[in-house]
Amino acid sequence: QVQLAESGGGLVQPGESVRLSCAASGAIFSINDMGWYRQVPGKQRELVAAIDSNGNANYADSVKGRFTISRDNAKNTVYLRMDSLKPEDTAVYYCNAAVRTGSILLGLRDGDYWGKGTLVTVSS
Repeated sequence: QVQLAESGGGLVQPGESVRLSCAASGAIFSINDMGWYRQVPGKQRELVAAIDSNGNANYADSVKGRFTISRDNAKNTVYLRMDSLKPEDTAVYYCNAAVRTGSILLGLRDGDYWGKGTLVTVSS
């Protein structure tokens, strides 16, 4: 199995910055897309940013120019740098990864994994 462990959330003031990290561990053969989603109570979970294994990224319109997603393939880790934070960015942020597990000898399996989420609160 695969575990995704997020860190970096907390309380920040409007205009400040925070960086989230998400490290994947387990029987990982390779990781394809990684991404960050967020959810507020009463609303659907929404994509914030995603990045493929080559480093190509895409962003939700609401965060373009303020958020930056990156990854370290050697560490199986994805980051989300959030600048110029606004109160409307307040949410639980979830890490997501498309992971291939197993081995060539024993067989490979593709799966979609989620972290438990980390709360980011933007408030003065």
